[in-house]
Amino acid sequence: MRALVELGRPKVNLTLRVLGRRPDGFHELESLVAFAGGIADEVAFEPGADLAACVTGPFAGGIAGENLVLTALRLLADREPRLTLGAIRLEKRLPVAAGIGGGSADAAAVIRAVRRANAELEARVDWYAIARRLGADVPVCVLNRAAIMRGIGGKLEPIAALPPLPAVLVNPMVPVPAGKTAEVFRRLAAPPLRKTVTQETPAATPGSFTSRDDLMRFLRSVGNDLTGPATSVVPEIGGVLAALEEAPGALLARLSGAGPTCFAVFETPEAAQAAATRIKSAHPTWWAATVVLQ
Repeated sequence: MRALVELGRPKVNLTLRVLGRRPDGFHELESLVAFAGGIADEVAFEPGADLAACVTGPFAGGIAGENLVLTALRLLADREPRLTLGAIRLEKRLPVAAGIGGGSADAAAVIRAVRRANAELEARVDWYAIARRLGADVPVCVLNRAAIMRGIGGKLEPIAALPPLPAVLVNPMVPVPAGKTAEVFRRLAAPPLRKTVTQETPAATPGSFTSRDDLMRFLRSVGNDLTGPATSVVPEIGGVLAALEEAPGALLARLSGAGPTCFAVFETPEAAQAAATRIKSAHPTWWAATVVLQ
């Protein structure tokens, strides 16, 4: 069988509310997640080859420890020995530990590729249970479409309609501490949940948006609760947000996840491209990409 190719697209938290700290120490979240079109990691899966992962690309050297794509392969093998597995070639085009789910998107791309290669076993495998074992962002990346993500990432509600948003992603490309996300949540110091959050709990996030204006009104009303603590961990986030907010045509600038990647939504694709060009010229060490969030 020839190689199966899947894209690990950037996952962008358009909103992120931290509802409280659970008794198990994890945090209950509610996030409106979109995916970026225009740049992505590329995962090529070769069914039948020995389990292995080869990484190339501009950000290949940034991966510390065992690559999550190899962890995903091993977990799939443990869960269902009858699966045809193989080798992974990963072209790493997205920054590492950046708040846009690069590693999670890559692991999710492996799961989707293995699912395609094993159509006869598809109904026998709980692919999302495997994704949950790999990390909070992996299930939504397996879904690979706009959704409301709740709990610790395992509760997903696909968005019926999300108008496309021209945008720019920017990362300051500074070293981040090991355990960055855990440190951001520690500094947030969220209070314990006042009550158990269930699927029946009223949602603050709509399940669809009738227009871009409708979506933008919602985004302006709900931010990212991790912005303050993330900026205290990586102060350069403040400069990135300022550069995006000052760009002509910017409608809104936000942090994605625990950062340090930030994004801005623009009136038009042309305004987004102009902003990315201007930011790269002013800050040549930063990473910037023009995308469409959808």
